[in-house]
Amino acid sequence: MKKVTKKYRLVCGLEIHVELATNAKMFCGCQNDPFHAPAPNTYTCPTCLGLPGALPVANRRAVEWTIKFGLALGCNINLFSKFDRKHYSYPDLAKGYQISQYDLPFCYHGAVQTSQGKVALTRIHLEEDTGKLIHQTIKGKKVSLVDFNRSGVPLMEIVSEPDIQSAAQAAEYGKKIRQLVRYLGFSQANMEQGEMRLEANISLSTDSSLPDYKVEVKNINSFKFLEQAINYEIERQTRLLDQGITPKQETRGWDHRKNETFAQRSKENAADYRYFPDPDLPPIKLTEKQIADWRKELPLLPDEIQQRWREKYQLNDELIKQLLTGAEQVKKLNRFFSKVKKSGLTVNKVAQAIVNQKFAFDYQVPCSQLIARYRQAVATTMIDQRELEKVAAQLMQRYPDEVKRYQAGEKKLIGFFLGQMKASLPQKVNMSQVKQVLENLLQSQVKHG
Repeated sequence: MKKVTKKYRLVCGLEIHVELATNAKMFCGCQNDPFHAPAPNTYTCPTCLGLPGALPVANRRAVEWTIKFGLALGCNINLFSKFDRKHYSYPDLAKGYQISQYDLPFCYHGAVQTSQGKVALTRIHLEEDTGKLIHQTIKGKKVSLVDFNRSGVPLMEIVSEPDIQSAAQAAEYGKKIRQLVRYLGFSQANMEQGEMRLEANISLSTDSSLPDYKVEVKNINSFKFLEQAINYEIERQTRLLDQGITPKQETRGWDHRKNETFAQRSKENAADYRYFPDPDLPPIKLTEKQIADWRKELPLLPDEIQQRWREKYQLNDELIKQLLTGAEQVKKLNRFFSKVKKSGLTVNKVAQAIVNQKFAFDYQVPCSQLIARYRQAVATTMIDQRELEKVAAQLMQRYPDEVKRYQAGEKKLIGFFLGQMKASLPQKVNMSQVKQVLENLLQSQVKHG
């Protein structure tokens, strides 16, 4: 990959679709819970089935959540917006068009910060989801069935600029989007259930200009697959460009079994969709006061909370990264750290204890109980790491046969070593700390012995 990235520059942007967890669908009153529907085509009505004469009515909460999400990412908001019809023919699209937004999305610009730099946002708009195709074999015949339970579910689309410079950055950016939408409570963004879907627009350039082609890899449902698909396309497109061939502008899919992308169809342009304003839906007119009120209703955001941790509790970036596997955990940790501070304990030491697994942090346990547990955990003597390693090394020299048996697979001998260590150390030593040192040293000897 180093050879590839030196020769060509990756030009990549992401389109991320997130199903919003409103009670009702986007343009009708049907229940919005396609994954838990009792049977196919249960949560449907004339509107989401596209029957003649049915009229859509926009879901106010979905509009509000989309705009709030844009505000959380620093977007500008269009005070005048509208819904448009996006025409294309596919079996899961009952009407023959999708209600979406074209030239006046609710949100535009904004950005997401990543460890590899800022990823600017082009737009965030709101649309309806399509039905779901189910491919089966019935009585020996391959058939495609359509389930319209998902048809009409509110779908927020976040479109980035082509600022992504690596597959790893694409995954990090996607994770930050998912973490924020979960944190705000707008969606669980469960990728296995299709509540969040990724599409990558990928091309390569030899300079700072944008290439005159792009390849879209659609419907990727994991960050691991996203990285693999981007890296595969870098290699595939490099081979073509090295031969003097410009890659086709097309839509491709990702086959995780073969670890390769595959051609699906030629990529459409905006003109192919024949966008025009939906005549059944009035334009959306917002006021500055509405936007200001929605901005005030946003909670303190994960990035803002983490900045407070740096300034108030002296937590460094690496420690914060180890503490958080998802931004949805920020709320509980923030409350906990506030209680820790008031209790007279040092937040930095408590955070270190969580990261080093010397104290188990449980998100389901009340903060007061967690603080009591921490006090109990640190009541035992914590020995200097280097001192522990010195005693453990001496112990292994004393019992070489037991070391060999442990390394040969007799893992129960860890109890023997713990007993010997305990006899050589203070009465109230933290045995979980001792066990970790022993296991690390024994494993190190396996690798180097």
